[in-house]
Amino acid sequence: MATMLTAGTLLFASSCEDFLEVPVVGQLSEAQLSSLAGIDAALIAAYSQVNGRFQRMASPSNWVWGSIRGGDANKGTDPGDFVTINPIQRYEAFSTINILEENWNGNYEGIARSNNVLRLLDSRGNDVTDAQARGFEAQARFLRAHYYFQLYRNFNKVPIIPHTVDYGMEEFDNLSNDQEMLPFIEAEFRFAAENLPATQPQVGRVNSWAAKAYLGKTLLYAKKFAEAKQVFDDVIANGVTSNNLRYDLVPYYDDMFRGANDNHQESIWAYQSAAGTGTVNNANPEFDLNFPYNTGPSGPGNCCGFFQPSFTFVNSFRTNNGLPLLDNSFNQPANRVVSDMGLTSAEPFTPDAGPLDPRLDHTVGRRGIPYLDWQDHPGEAWVRNQPNGGPYAPKKYVYQRAEQGTFQDNSSWTPGYTGINFLIIRFADVLLMAAEAEVELGNLEAARALVNRVRERAKNSELLRDNGQPAANYVVELYNAPWTDANTARTAVRFERNLELGMEGHRFYDLVRWGIAKEAIDFYLALDASILQGALGGAVFTAGRDEWLPIPQNQIDLMGSDKLRQNPGF
Repeated sequence: MATMLTAGTLLFASSCEDFLEVPVVGQLSEAQLSSLAGIDAALIAAYSQVNGRFQRMASPSNWVWGSIRGGDANKGTDPGDFVTINPIQRYEAFSTINILEENWNGNYEGIARSNNVLRLLDSRGNDVTDAQARGFEAQARFLRAHYYFQLYRNFNKVPIIPHTVDYGMEEFDNLSNDQEMLPFIEAEFRFAAENLPATQPQVGRVNSWAAKAYLGKTLLYAKKFAEAKQVFDDVIANGVTSNNLRYDLVPYYDDMFRGANDNHQESIWAYQSAAGTGTVNNANPEFDLNFPYNTGPSGPGNCCGFFQPSFTFVNSFRTNNGLPLLDNSFNQPANRVVSDMGLTSAEPFTPDAGPLDPRLDHTVGRRGIPYLDWQDHPGEAWVRNQPNGGPYAPKKYVYQRAEQGTFQDNSSWTPGYTGINFLIIRFADVLLMAAEAEVELGNLEAARALVNRVRERAKNSELLRDNGQPAANYVVELYNAPWTDANTARTAVRFERNLELGMEGHRFYDLVRWGIAKEAIDFYLALDASILQGALGGAVFTAGRDEWLPIPQNQIDLMGSDKLRQNPGF
């Protein structure tokens, strides 16, 4: 009897234990995560981090890291607003600035999500075919390479974390930043290029041509010009978008930045933005500050006056016989673009009447010129603090009046969130990178043809008023004389990149990889710091230090200075 009671008790206890072992609510099992649907969901999470989400300083727009540091723009707004940008624009960065860690953490979050996809593939379910696994792996490695490329351009050497490393294991403690980044990034993009399809069922997913374009860019940074040329030639001749549009230039310059034209033929890779989804993190969460100030219902955003184009950048659009002033004489008093600096909106002002490249007025808001479809820019009334930021406003990726409520999101504290895709790589960028490779290989006439293809579009993109007349005196011509001098050709290609891609986050990185950052930034500061003395007066770019940002001190404290070494000078 006692024996039977004991057995019954054990049976009862065992049944109770089984009953109490309930799966955790809200969590997915390993089998679910490793299924076809689970891996695809993890991959979408890796894509979703591209715009930085809650961390605007991790966005590939690089409006602070690439454009402000490169002299395209000043921080703008008021000196007391978002003060941690002030030392960045003055080349006085230090390792405890919180926005450095925002960039670091945002990109490493993308790497962690990409690595998660690769880990799940290692134990994939039976419903995932080999072909599907290769496609997932190629997309994840493309994204991982992108995040590392972002980190490389800001911090130089950073730890490369294999997907097999558990973040809580001792292996993580053995990581360091003592290896070159570009070979790893190149290999990742090469794998993606060889294993991705030419088109995708969803346009936001990367294809083989996007991987080839990014591979070419990486090769250019590594100064492998012959290899880069080979890749670019293929992309230019044969490339298509993920939705199977043959790569080409959008006919009219401004059409690239309109939501209704998203995923056009110039879009090699863009992050997909959407308005009205219930969260502005699906829109462009990094641009909420970069609109004219105090516009009310008469203009977009109404906040906050950041990201104001620089005087030097605006002056660079001056032309002579339709060509840019490659000798940098555009900053001389006789050639500077006339502005309303120092004038109130009530005081009379006549816009510059001299010859200009029309890309200026597709990129920069300036007084007396139509600001998209809103009205003529009124000048000082839309500027928060003119002595601190200057008289100009950004224009690319700003929504039109006609785009309110469709490609613009009204669900947050400011209406300055748009559903306009941000172009990370576009076809004009590839054409000009290809031209750069041709110059370095001595193929000057091939470079001229590529640059002229970009300039032809600019020539056909005059900004018109409602009456059909040009808004300013636009004069753009092609380079019709043969290029016979490599230095002149090199200068022309580099100048064209700034005209075409200005305010898109490229400039500083270009200057660094060309080895002319000190020279170019000294030139920019010579004029802009003399006018904006409070913001830029006394600013100095130090060669050998300011090409890179300091690695965040918190990260060094976590890993140890023997493993995570600080960049020189910090």
